[in-house]
Amino acid sequence: MTNETVTEAPAPAADAPATRLQLPRVAPKVFKAVIALETAAAEGLDPVLAELVRIRASQLNGCAYCLHMHTSDARKAGESEERMHLVALWREAAHFFTAQEQAALALTEAVTLVAEGGVPDAVYARAAEHFEEPELAQLLGLILAINTWNRIAITSAKRAGTDERRP
Repeated sequence: MTNETVTEAPAPAADAPATRLQLPRVAPKVFKAVIALETAAAEGLDPVLAELVRIRASQLNGCAYCLHMHTSDARKAGESEERMHLVALWREAAHFFTAQEQAALALTEAVTLVAEGGVPDAVYARAAEHFEEPELAQLLGLILAINTWNRIAITSAKRAGTDERRP
């Protein structure tokens, strides 16, 4: 048995304001529009696949708030701890993920990191092989939505371990 200590999350940076803009309060129409995008995009997608996409985008964007939220949601949807631990290295652990999941994760990475080289034709073609056009559109919407949520949470300095969706 080890004597590990649990530490608190680091305090916000010294230059970060104590209270940041709360989008739902200040711009409720904008916030509701993002919720509507998320809801519409997730419609018809496999819930486990959707959580894998949200987890991977949140990892890439460094959004601890969303990563915590979506790993919790993935557990509730039946996802295993083992696969969640391997999402960040899904290429090296490809045998843990279906071909469709791999295509979705590759597309998630390309769209999330779009400034680093666009969305390569091969990545798009791979996704198109595994998703019918309407489902591919839903998947793209989901990727856009989680990237938006990541940016909202990071900019608003949301703290991992809290979930403002629940009272």
